[in-house]
Amino acid sequence: MDIQIAVLCDAATDNNGKLNILGTFDTIYTSQLPATHPQCSIAVRMTFNKVEDGTHTVKLNFVDEDGKSVMPPIEIPVEVAVPDETIFLSRNFIVNIQKLKFDKEGLYSIDIAVDGRQEGSIPLLVKIPTRQGSSQQIG
Repeated sequence: MDIQIAVLCDAATDNNGKLNILGTFDTIYTSQLPATHPQCSIAVRMTFNKVEDGTHTVKLNFVDEDGKSVMPPIEIPVEVAVPDETIFLSRNFIVNIQKLKFDKEGLYSIDIAVDGRQEGSIPLLVKIPTRQGSSQQIG
């Protein structure tokens, strides 16, 4: 199993196995806290090899820097059956999130686990700006 892409973005779609991503970001600037981000998506693309045929569980857990969940964890069951005529199988996972609330500034992350094993993480910094850069602005 290999994570090819894992991002937080404005929107994502899957079109017949093609992952389309719009507006990736890793920082949210807000003028006040608590802050609510209106809409975003988590987009993940993974490949699985023949030896990984079978049932797996992909778990996404959005946490703050203290490890406290920002929203309930998301568990996605995945059935992997790599066809004989190929070597690997790609799967796209898209989770759309509405009204995501942040109570404090700091580092957040979306932890990615497969079958209970941590495989990756997507960082997100939430802050009140002193100077704005390339990021998302809410509030």
